Amino acid sequence: MSQENYQDTQLYRIRHSAAHVMAQAVLEFYPETKYTIGPPVENGFYYDFELPQPLAQEDLEKIEKRMRQIVSGHHKFEKKIVSAEDAREVFKDQPYKLELIDGLEKGSLDEYGNPLNEKPEISLYQSDTFVDLCRGPHVENTKQINPSAFKLMSIAGAYWRGDEKNKMLTRVYGTAWEKPDELKQYLQMLEEAKKRDHRKLGKELEIFMFDDEVGPGLPLWLPNGGILIEELEKLAKEMEDKAGYSRVRTPNLTKEDLFLRSGHLPYYAESMYPPMELEGVKYYVKPMNCPMHHKIFGARPRSYRELPIRLAEYGTCYRYEKSGELIGLMRVRSMQMNDAHIYCSEEQFEQEFMGVIGLYKKYFDLFGIGKYVMRLSLHGKAGLGKKYVDNERLWLKTEDMVRRAMQNGGVPFVEAVDEAAFYGPKIDVQIWSAVGREFTLATNQVDFAVPERFDLKFVNKEGTDEIPLCIHRAPLSTHERMIGFLIEHYAGAFPIWLSPEQVRVIPITDGQNEYAIQLAAQLREQGVRASADLNSDRMNAKIRSAQLMKVPYMLVLGENERAAGTVSLRGRDGSQKNNIPVAEFLAQVHERIATRSSVL
Repeated sequence: MSQENYQDTQLYRIRHSAAHVMAQAVLEFYPETKYTIGPPVENGFYYDFELPQPLAQEDLEKIEKRMRQIVSGHHKFEKKIVSAEDAREVFKDQPYKLELIDGLEKGSLDEYGNPLNEKPEISLYQSDTFVDLCRGPHVENTKQINPSAFKLMSIAGAYWRGDEKNKMLTRVYGTAWEKPDELKQYLQMLEEAKKRDHRKLGKELEIFMFDDEVGPGLPLWLPNGGILIEELEKLAKEMEDKAGYSRVRTPNLTKEDLFLRSGHLPYYAESMYPPMELEGVKYYVKPMNCPMHHKIFGARPRSYRELPIRLAEYGTCYRYEKSGELIGLMRVRSMQMNDAHIYCSEEQFEQEFMGVIGLYKKYFDLFGIGKYVMRLSLHGKAGLGKKYVDNERLWLKTEDMVRRAMQNGGVPFVEAVDEAAFYGPKIDVQIWSAVGREFTLATNQVDFAVPERFDLKFVNKEGTDEIPLCIHRAPLSTHERMIGFLIEHYAGAFPIWLSPEQVRVIPITDGQNEYAIQLAAQLREQGVRASADLNSDRMNAKIRSAQLMKVPYMLVLGENERAAGTVSLRGRDGSQKNNIPVAEFLAQVHERIATRSSVL
């Protein structure tokens, strides 16, 4: 659901109103509190406070209890339009509100500190004793907030306006729903999500780690993680080979001049690592591969007969994400991106753009991703020349090209204003994991501006030079984000083709160790990732160990199996089949790996 549609719902009003009720309760317990903003968000709401003392988790219980008392008072939410001067009088002891009022008066910021396109009215909402600077909307009366359908969830730190230079505030998160059953379902989903958290499973399954001496946001891939990366890259190479891509490689750093020419540096300087200066020349570690791919395309004259040219690379990029925004593998500072740039003529654009969309769908089918939304991200007029390339004509033209391509292809999409890349519109793909957690994963972008900056051209059918369109796509996102998603999506129980360890051979006694060693070696020779568990534990303990590591297949070997040259197969799902010939098992495993089957 888009933000605009969400704001029109009763659920949005309930959550927005619950944030005000929570702020009232907090102020009653801590009258010296300075309060800031309290917006609804996906699945709930939050409010940021500067408190006279730290909050503990147990404090949430008393705040929540007071909220229920306030809600039961059936208080109206009353709106009042005021002047900036009157608003300052109301909030004379609230410095954060005064700062927001200044932004409202100038027409530069709304009451949440977000940029505005036009000067708004200044409005207050009062319910019971609490007054807030707010544009709404709210429920008409607190009786529309079900006291059994909300809950305070957690406490976190948050910088004022998200800026690390500003004061650290206390953020209290809550969730609110229309009915108690919806709250119950949401809490159950959260419990399941905790079990699937990629940070927890990533450690337990020995996939990745972080280390303070290496640096925050810079993941270290353990051997199991290395296998996941290799399998994803193998998948991408196969798919891209079939689709006519050529693979290239580019260095991890480059001179400053390249990013000045591309236009990236002025737009992304704050997200880039600072430069290194050698012999009077500044070098940057690359935050994206695009400029170097442009250099490869422009390295020699091109003809329309060569187009489209599709250059692909799993290049490592570095972005200085803010410390407070780093989240496991989902937001990191070092990333390997499933990157490619397609250079084509305008006539080829629709086919090439929709070819990328088709690639998305193949990946989604493979990974069992049934819920996703394609979002057409458009420019915002107020950002022209600042956030976006200053060419309204080309913005409107390329946005319409993407819109028509999606419509002609029969692919549903939603539109989002002011979400584009600086150089063109894009399709961002929101996907949902098996437990309903939303991720922004893939992207398909149009670049109408940068090719001209690099003087890229091809000779068209008429014999004249023409600037190509560039499509920048990353269907598998980055290794980091994709693997983080897949860990949670599969709860660490990857399909056989993707599992770091595909088979574990388990001898019941030492008498079968030699057979176990030979069988594991035979499996590895046949391209199956297998190991033999030769430790002194009992069989049940060995099976439990394999289950904890979510190994798909366990081959249990007793004296009968050793004598007959067979295996007893135990599946990760608890299934069991005895006395299987090794050749039969190998054929089954090979078929499921080769087809990348999701069947165990």
